[in-house]
Amino acid sequence: MLEEEIVDAGAFKLGDFTLASGRKSDYYVDLRVVITQPKFLKKVARAMSSYIGDAEKIAGVELGAVPIAAALSLEIDIPYLMIRKHRKGHGIGNIVEGGLAAGEKVLFVEDTVTTAGSLIRAIAAVREHRGLVDKAIVIVDREEGAREALAGIDVELISLASIDKLKELAGQQRVP
Repeated sequence: MLEEEIVDAGAFKLGDFTLASGRKSDYYVDLRVVITQPKFLKKVARAMSSYIGDAEKIAGVELGAVPIAAALSLEIDIPYLMIRKHRKGHGIGNIVEGGLAAGEKVLFVEDTVTTAGSLIRAIAAVREHRGLVDKAIVIVDREEGAREALAGIDVELISLASIDKLKELAGQQRVP
């Protein structure tokens, strides 16, 4: 079970945290701890592979989603794209790295989503290049508006791990 591995690796913690947005949270998810581990990454790729549908490209936003996109690409033999958070200030100034033809179906992958702001910007960049996006798969959805925000731009969100299960497992490990 992915949730057990996430908690056991220390990638999910209960406590008082300030998120990148400045908001407070009673838990923190740092999946970089596990996505850098080959065995975990293989399990994630296998789990995601059942949701591919008719995707022709896999896309991941820098930094955390790129290893996930690469692992899934290797698992299913479909090319992947790397999406920059900001346009390069040199060279040809790409945001979308990798070959993308107009009309290709692109499946996004991500480690964690909260409100899906960076994912929505990345999807917009792919759509500006005339890529078609209707689905995103994440390891953990924090269930704080991402699903609804993505639905608002006609993108289905699939989450592999349950936030409630992560909280339950982490609570069992907490020392009173």
